Amino acid sequence: MKLFSILTGSILTATVLVIASCAKDAETTQVGEISDLSNKALVQVYNAIVTSPGSHITVDNAQVNGTATTAAVGYGSAFPTNSFFMVEPGLRLFNIKPSVATSTQTILTFPETFNSGTRYSVFLYDTLNAAKQLTVVSNIEIPNDTSARLRFANFAYFPGGAPAIDIYSVKKGANVATNLAFTQVTQYIPYPAAIADSFIVRSTATPVVALDTLIFNPTRKRSYTLLFRGRYRTNEAGGAASPRVLSAIANY
Repeated sequence: MKLFSILTGSILTATVLVIASCAKDAETTQVGEISDLSNKALVQVYNAIVTSPGSHITVDNAQVNGTATTAAVGYGSAFPTNSFFMVEPGLRLFNIKPSVATSTQTILTFPETFNSGTRYSVFLYDTLNAAKQLTVVSNIEIPNDTSARLRFANFAYFPGGAPAIDIYSVKKGANVATNLAFTQVTQYIPYPAAIADSFIVRSTATPVVALDTLIFNPTRKRSYTLLFRGRYRTNEAGGAASPRVLSAIANY
């Protein structure tokens, strides 16, 4: 198992966790490497709020991603990238606000209870003035073989809730996710790695229509979320600026 670097700022409530080979954040100070994370909870935040200017995250009043004007988690990206940040287990208070003071993005303040030794994903979604969040457990298992792990999520915006989707694998010749409802996140499944595959998103109701296609080549022993985001209806206001898209998020 790979070692991890623990990066921390002046407040130790929330601590950023990154893979040792990654560059550390300029706002933090490296304090060493550990391999035992069983007494901490690990969190990754993904921003699928349509047209979000970027979001800053605080946990128990400790900001965990950059300064007031930099290092916001942008639309369509995750923080941290390819990893998780570390929090103390128990009840924690999150505050997620836009990085631009003039933005109409809803400020989200919510409590979450975390278990030690458990990984979590916080998904931010919907539109600026109706931003929401969903926290799910990320049951990551490192494969003993050379495969990868994939899960699938539907956070595309559609007034009243997006229709269910199917995700079709060209390599397998079959759906790898079926009738995936709005805000649903599946469990991870084993998947062949180091082989490119085309994943086609289709409406469950009208499967002949391709909504988007992602060509993706997962790395061995890594875990990913394939997430459908953006405006489901391309003809609505702002549809061209934030089109529906299937994207891959590296979780570990």
